[in-house]
Amino acid sequence: MESASHTRRDVRYEPDDRPPLLLTTGLGLQYALLSIAGIIITPTVMITTAGGSDTYLTWAVFAALVVSGTATIVQALRIGRIGAGYILVMGSTGAFLAVSVSALELGGPGLLASLIVMSSLVQFVLAAKMSLLRRIFTPTVAGTVLILIPVTVAHLVIRKLYDVPDGASAATAPVVAGVTLLVTLVIALRSSGIWRLWAPAAGIVAGTLTAGLVFGIYDTASVLEAPWVGLPGKAYMGFDISLGPEFWALLPAFVMVTLVGAMDTLGDSIAIQRISWRKPRSTDFRSIQGAINADGLGNLLSGVTGTVPNTTYGMSVSIAELTGVAARSVGVCVGVIFILLAFLPKLVAAIIAIPGPVAAAYFIVVFALIFVFGMEILTQDGLDYRKSLVVGVAFWMGLAFQLDWVFPEYFQGAWSDLLANGMTVGGVTVILLTLFTEAAGSRRRRIKTVLDAKSYAKVDDFLSGFSAQRKWNEEMTTRVRAVGEETLNILMGHTVDLEADQQRSLLLIVHDDGGAADLEFIAATGEANLEDRMVALGDWAAGGSIEEMPLRLLRHYAASVRHQQYHDTDVVTVRVEA
Repeated sequence: MESASHTRRDVRYEPDDRPPLLLTTGLGLQYALLSIAGIIITPTVMITTAGGSDTYLTWAVFAALVVSGTATIVQALRIGRIGAGYILVMGSTGAFLAVSVSALELGGPGLLASLIVMSSLVQFVLAAKMSLLRRIFTPTVAGTVLILIPVTVAHLVIRKLYDVPDGASAATAPVVAGVTLLVTLVIALRSSGIWRLWAPAAGIVAGTLTAGLVFGIYDTASVLEAPWVGLPGKAYMGFDISLGPEFWALLPAFVMVTLVGAMDTLGDSIAIQRISWRKPRSTDFRSIQGAINADGLGNLLSGVTGTVPNTTYGMSVSIAELTGVAARSVGVCVGVIFILLAFLPKLVAAIIAIPGPVAAAYFIVVFALIFVFGMEILTQDGLDYRKSLVVGVAFWMGLAFQLDWVFPEYFQGAWSDLLANGMTVGGVTVILLTLFTEAAGSRRRRIKTVLDAKSYAKVDDFLSGFSAQRKWNEEMTTRVRAVGEETLNILMGHTVDLEADQQRSLLLIVHDDGGAADLEFIAATGEANLEDRMVALGDWAAGGSIEEMPLRLLRHYAASVRHQQYHDTDVVTVRVEA
């Protein structure tokens, strides 16, 4: 836990600050330029790979820009419970590429729209019930599905790699893709700071110039014909409400990718909170819930408009950290710029015309980073023997079914469509094995009571009995009982002014972890965050009021204290070691 004296001096503007208009606009353009290629290329690859029409492609790109802009603005403003309240740029995600192409090939835009809308609802449920689903929606699950995304999308990238006009030289695809990849990697590996963020854009420009000037495969005619300002033609796709076997076969895969997108948003939301304030704050899970709600809103709008879903872009954190500007007004500016760019068809046409090998090389880098990001999530969560086995089995199950290695003759029809997606198989496998590991671990004991004066005796008796059952020594038993008492004192501080019928219920869950005790207090939400209050205490020797004594005692007895504040729910996890 960071000390109260630690401050980030490099933060020039916090979220609530208002930087000068010129600075806000300049940073907004920088964010937009770094994101624009990804927003447009993803739906372009999706539709061209699936053989969609030019009219649909133009509409989908227009919709992707408008939806990304809208979602980015909502993320910054935090409207009600929707939005993080920080700069989190939203844009098209390649994670949905494989399943979206499958949907278009099996049922067209109508099936795709229905699947996206249905799966987007999962994010709203997840955000609302995050405190209850925290044991299922784990880093292990998200990391495993993330490392399976490159496996499921590899065949699409290879198809795009060879997407060159008939009659083109045999060297076209490898040279163009090689130049794109080389420039991207050289800049990314040799540069530092903000220049590294420009590596993908530089690679795309270098590859496109090579394709156009050396091999003549860049479609300049479509760019010249596009107007400078305008709207796309009518392309209402509608919904497929028949909910046939294709829908049910693909829905699990869409749900899996949606959960991964939510985990990505969760990670970005935690990171942007950490670098946006001069004085360190504990993670606000209500902001994370808002970020996931905004992500769900973006996906819902993507489904309604018939384009590829979106997610938060991690470069939001990188730019905010490098520039020291975390003001919400910058996020609003980025969203407005996205929406304005949607009405510039010539610019959009210039990006749509990017040759297939360039797009393939770009996605090689993108999916390589997705794979590494998944590994980082897994390692940061701690890979012990059990988690390593779960991840390994789930990954190979996903890989085997993706490549039809596991008795394909026995899985035909609807089963073939369902099990042909590695993310579905691997995701279901890791969830089931995680739940089994959780159930097979040491038994958790729990007690539910009303958070009032009578709860002290009930909780103390419960913890004394648990300690006796585990045969802990007197010192460990005293620590556990003291932690229970002081945590109740702190939680009771929020109920003093409540009427009897409004008092909060308390659920206490205790778990023996190799001689240490993990106590989880779950109650209706209070106002202050315990971690922030404990940091503000300063040194133990410093003076303080009598109200601070429970905090000081809790800090003395506990090895760690973690306070997760959700809408309507507080989860205080305290670890006690002998």
